[in-house]
Amino acid sequence: MSLLRFGWRAGLPLALLPAAVAAPIPLEARAPAPVVRVLLQEAPSLELEAGGAALRLGDGAGRTLLELAPGARLQLVRSGATLEARLEGPAGPLRRLSLPSGQAWIDPAPVQGGGSEAMLTLQQRRYRGRLLVRSEGDRLQAINLIDVERYLPSVVGSEMPASWPLAALRAQAVAARTYALRQRRPAAPFDLKATVASQVYKGVESETDSTREAVRSTRSQVLVHGSALINAVFHSSSGGLTENSGEIWRQQLPYLVSVPDFDQASPVHAWQLRIEPDRLARAFREIDGAFRIEVLSTTSSGRIRQARVTGPGGTLLLTGAELRQRLGLRSTLARFDFEAPRAYPVPPPLPSLQGVFTPEGIRTLASGMVQAPWRSPRPPAAPTLLVSGRGYGHGVGMSQWGAYGLALRGDDYRQILQHYYQGARILPYSSL
Repeated sequence: MSLLRFGWRAGLPLALLPAAVAAPIPLEARAPAPVVRVLLQEAPSLELEAGGAALRLGDGAGRTLLELAPGARLQLVRSGATLEARLEGPAGPLRRLSLPSGQAWIDPAPVQGGGSEAMLTLQQRRYRGRLLVRSEGDRLQAINLIDVERYLPSVVGSEMPASWPLAALRAQAVAARTYALRQRRPAAPFDLKATVASQVYKGVESETDSTREAVRSTRSQVLVHGSALINAVFHSSSGGLTENSGEIWRQQLPYLVSVPDFDQASPVHAWQLRIEPDRLARAFREIDGAFRIEVLSTTSSGRIRQARVTGPGGTLLLTGAELRQRLGLRSTLARFDFEAPRAYPVPPPLPSLQGVFTPEGIRTLASGMVQAPWRSPRPPAAPTLLVSGRGYGHGVGMSQWGAYGLALRGDDYRQILQHYYQGARILPYSSL
């Protein structure tokens, strides 16, 4: 999923207007929040730290092996077919434990007297909930098990500026909740990744009062079409018009249809990118670069379906997604113009001199000097590509900058969601 990872951090002044504060939909009796499993990291070894309160390390059978005091550090590494846990101290390992099952659980220890919430620190980020570490090939996977309502404040703050109107933050919370719950796969080792491959989740540091309020005030609300959760995809900015899902993906979903966007405030509503010849040569190695890109077909919103790239070594047929990946484009809503290379100087004509040509083509002048034929000091120059485009992301579903624009206009989060997910209803997940 393409997310809001460009633009809002670039210093654009946001003259925020008061958000329309809509009363949340009445909820049924609050059921326990569903748990999601989020892959935080994959690496040959993992290092974590207990923060706030003690943590317990257990094996795959649920037995507690040791307790980590606040501030204690633990390293987990592969050791043959087993998993080794090393409790670290200032002078090195204090204790080593072997876990033949290849799994380790890190859980919060019970807090006495209402102390600090137990959290763990992984890669300098703090996380709530439980952590499962499991072997997968030659790597370890760190998987955070956390109820969806405690997961979402970080997602909203990772995906959208916390200073944006509450209506936009609420729309993001409902879309992210729906997306997360629809991705649950009990037979798989995890449901989601903590990156743009799913939706961004950076831990406790990305939570704020406003993102927690956006989640609290929409608690349990999800988007439904028929009797099922929708695929609530979202993106940064569409460039004025969102896309039909069926025009870039395999299936046309009834609620993911093209609608006008309100993303004019986005710093990537319109953009340009200059690509030099050496980068073109790397992008299209098979044909030694490019001097022409022809768009062969587009979607109804103007995004590239297929293009032909011509270079010194031949031609390539690429999809819009492939072209975007090779050139690092922000979207496939783009056009291409090649700038003619600067001409190299042409040498002046040689003076008329008498002499004798040898079989090798070298002229021997009457003076006895030898003059070789003039050669260009460089091969002909390759052209530079100028790309003009609009938007950032795949363009399907909710535009985050569009949600911002609608919120400034006075729309509440339900109106924002119903605009971008046509025909979807907002219901509590307890009713499904």
